[in-house]
Amino acid sequence: MDSLYESIFEINFSLIKHNLNFLKKKLKPKTKIIAVVKAFAYGHGDIEIARFLEKQDIYAFWVADFEEGVVLRKNGIIAPIIVANASPKSISQIIKYNLDIVVYNFRIINSIINIKNNLNLHLKFNCGMNRYGFAAEDISLIKKKLSKNSNLNVCSICSHLSSSSTPKKDETTKNELKKFKEIASNFSDKIYKHILNTSGIIRFAEHQYSAVRAGIGIFGIHKNTGLKQIGRLNTTISQIRHISKGEIIGYGGHFQANKKIKIGIVPFGYADGLDRKLGNSNGSLFVNGIKCEILGEISMDSCVINLNDSNAVEGDRVEIFGTNNSINSICKKIDSIPYEFLSKINRRIKRKYIN
Repeated sequence: MDSLYESIFEINFSLIKHNLNFLKKKLKPKTKIIAVVKAFAYGHGDIEIARFLEKQDIYAFWVADFEEGVVLRKNGIIAPIIVANASPKSISQIIKYNLDIVVYNFRIINSIINIKNNLNLHLKFNCGMNRYGFAAEDISLIKKKLSKNSNLNVCSICSHLSSSSTPKKDETTKNELKKFKEIASNFSDKIYKHILNTSGIIRFAEHQYSAVRAGIGIFGIHKNTGLKQIGRLNTTISQIRHISKGEIIGYGGHFQANKKIKIGIVPFGYADGLDRKLGNSNGSLFVNGIKCEILGEISMDSCVINLNDSNAVEGDRVEIFGTNNSINSICKKIDSIPYEFLSKINRRIKRKYIN
């Protein structure tokens, strides 16, 4: 089946296991891991990734909206699925598919206060990031409102660190951790508590509670060299041509050859996830281990590379990222982050899973 596809995103399950083991070594034996699989599991494929992680003793899954949760339930995921941004309009589907919800304001509480079905809640507090979350001053009113309905079960309280990956911002992180500790003291030890993300686990493990949330670390995209990038994306050379001095390449003719050039047309463009900023010689792809500049503008479904230093032929494999081209190095060139880059890999690109 794979032979039908020119572009394949290959994902290595054994490297996911390696990354999980690396993170687990930072944790206490009883600390639960909540795996973040939102945005199509950071582009890696949510169903397959979740199925594998569920076998690795993952406590729960964290998704962005109810639709992501429903997809996992319909495909056999049994573990708790926590919906980070469940609008009041989606509550009927949340209940139907036995999903948990993150509650971060009174609008959500008021929409579920009279509910007649059991519903698991995860209360989120703002500790300084100023995104989603209750204020610490809201605790007494939250407890008062929720106490009116025994169908509402508070499973955890949580927050999010704004700068745990940035050493220059460690004072900010410490203040956020301090604030969460104060908030956590108002809740029973029976309720799970979690604030650490991947960088938090690696750099602030001493502040772990009964659970942590791991996202990008599972996929191995981190400055810490103990984590390994789990995926590589390859395509092929569709066509080779030779152009003469003075000829142009691509839309707008922004590249004009100053000598004879052997070029390769690659069936991978910005609609597939190749950022346009990598065009005009800013980025490179690799052919048979040889670095080949991207020439001219990147098109929707293709790009052009310089093959002057390569003996490549049509049909040869082209590495978008992998052994020679890390996602972190690509992101530096386009002033982006791995989260953004990975989430833009089009779902039309074939995912292949290996052990």
